[in-house]
Amino acid sequence: MIPPQEASVRRREIEDKLKQEEETLSFIRDSLEKSDQLTKNMVSILSSFESRLMKLENSIIPVHKQTENLQRLQENVEKTLSCLDHVISYYHVAADTEKIIREGPTGRLEEYLGSMAKIQKAVEYFQDNNPDSPELNKVKLLFERGKESLESEFRSLMTRHSKVVSPILILDLISSEEELEVQEEAPLEHLPESVLQDVIRISRWLVEYGRNQDFMNVYYQIRSSQLDRSIKGLREHFRKSSSSSGVPYSPAIPNKRKDTPTKKPVKRPGRDDMLDVETDAYIHCISAFVKLAQSEYQLLMDVIPEHHQKKTFDSLIQDALDGLMLEGENIVSAARKAIIRHDFSAVLTVFPILRHLKQTKPEFDQVLQGTAASTKNKLPSLITSMETVGAKALEDFADNIKNDPDKEYNMPKDGTVHELTSNAILFLQQLLDFQETAGAMLASQETSSSATSYSSEFSKRLLSTYICKVLGNLQLNLLSKSKVYEDPALSAIFLHNNYNYILKALEKSELIQLVAVTQKTAERSYREHIEQQIQTYQRSWLKVTDYITEKNIPVFQPGVKLRDKERQMIKERFKGFNDGLEELCKIQKAWAIPDTEQRDKIRQAQKNIVQETYGAFLHRYSNVPFTKNTEKYIKYRVEQVGDMIDRLFDTSA
Repeated sequence: MIPPQEASVRRREIEDKLKQEEETLSFIRDSLEKSDQLTKNMVSILSSFESRLMKLENSIIPVHKQTENLQRLQENVEKTLSCLDHVISYYHVAADTEKIIREGPTGRLEEYLGSMAKIQKAVEYFQDNNPDSPELNKVKLLFERGKESLESEFRSLMTRHSKVVSPILILDLISSEEELEVQEEAPLEHLPESVLQDVIRISRWLVEYGRNQDFMNVYYQIRSSQLDRSIKGLREHFRKSSSSSGVPYSPAIPNKRKDTPTKKPVKRPGRDDMLDVETDAYIHCISAFVKLAQSEYQLLMDVIPEHHQKKTFDSLIQDALDGLMLEGENIVSAARKAIIRHDFSAVLTVFPILRHLKQTKPEFDQVLQGTAASTKNKLPSLITSMETVGAKALEDFADNIKNDPDKEYNMPKDGTVHELTSNAILFLQQLLDFQETAGAMLASQETSSSATSYSSEFSKRLLSTYICKVLGNLQLNLLSKSKVYEDPALSAIFLHNNYNYILKALEKSELIQLVAVTQKTAERSYREHIEQQIQTYQRSWLKVTDYITEKNIPVFQPGVKLRDKERQMIKERFKGFNDGLEELCKIQKAWAIPDTEQRDKIRQAQKNIVQETYGAFLHRYSNVPFTKNTEKYIKYRVEQVGDMIDRLFDTSA
């Protein structure tokens, strides 16, 4: 049981707590009442605000719509005014631009093209909107006049600023053809840069807006004339330089092909220096055409629309190309006439030209890509003509060597080298400078299928066969000519001299190697022929030495007196020897052996034979009393006989 005192305390605590709870409850109740009141007030305010918003919206929306309509109307008015201004401006175009069009585009191309753009737009407007308007005719006429002025300006710029390329510049361009980097950095400037840009602008305008292609004809005609004149100027430069100084300024065209001669060419027999100049000029003009045509195409690509470039270029190069081809055909024609005259040295003009044409053909073909077939075929046609006439010259030359008549008055009286021999060798030596060219000429005439794709080895064998044929024909003709001489010894000296000349000429050049391709024993054969002729010549002395040879002299016993018949025989032997020696020395002194080595060799061999025989004879009979007049029969000492023979073949002695 809880004590009374504790119970009292607990009750008091509970009452206090209860009182606090009641106070809290009372506070909450008051707060709720206030909250309800605030909520009611807020609801009342919001309801009022909503009502006012609805009233405002009902008032503003009509005003907003009216404002939108007004703005739209204002924009429409502005657009209408702008369109009116735009339309009205077309009616002023003619007046605004007429002065500029009348004065032309010179010096103010940009402004002029701007005016032409305005006129063009006016034409389009009136055509679309008012085709019956008199204004359309005005702007149309003005447009046509402006277009004509632009065409005229194009022609004027091209005419005034297109210059002939100087010969020196062309030669520098040719000589530096391997310096590709330099060329790319500094190409030929056919037109000043500012002029070129104006030409390009006018060209593009005429194509795009002028619907005009006539300017392309103007372009190719003007540039064609400059190209043709540039090449003709180069040719004239060669002629003038040659006539004034004898040596034209002509940097060597880089030429590292196989048939480039490594030795200085032998001077062609009967060649005219002016003919060489013409050949050199033509070769340089061919190279010049390639370089200038390449340069022209680069310029043309900037000015002429792409789909017209090939055709325009084709037209542009025709005059210069036709001029070169005509000149080439004239060279072929002259060569044909030279063949008829048997002037084969003149035909040699074809060889360096043909070689250069064939070497240049790849560049030619590249430059002429896209041109008409007739244009592309011009160079191959000329090459074929030159190969044909060259092959004809080679064939006729070989026949001429074979059939050259044995004219007695044309034979060298001293038995030296015949003109036919020297000319034949000189001609063959010239072929060394053009081995591949000459071989290709011969191969081009072959009917065999292999000839269509002949190799350098094939053409080399053909050339070797040809040279052997010429040499064979020459040998046969020389044999025939040698019969003109009545004296077999002179005939032998003649053949010896000619054979020796041929052999030495073969050995001093590459001819011997070419001959050896098809005739391995040619050198040995010539040496044998030379030796045979020496032996034939030596037989001419038998009629002298036979008088004093031991086999023809009877033996005389020492101390036995000679009979008259025996003394007479010894006298006849001495006299026969003396007379024969004097006659032969007199005759053969006028003969010639140009080769010093051969001359000394033949004289020495003959001297040895005669001195030995005469010495033995003299030794036997110098003390035999066959005559009282010894000096009449023993006229010469052995040494004197040798001296007389040493003077053979020497007209100056």
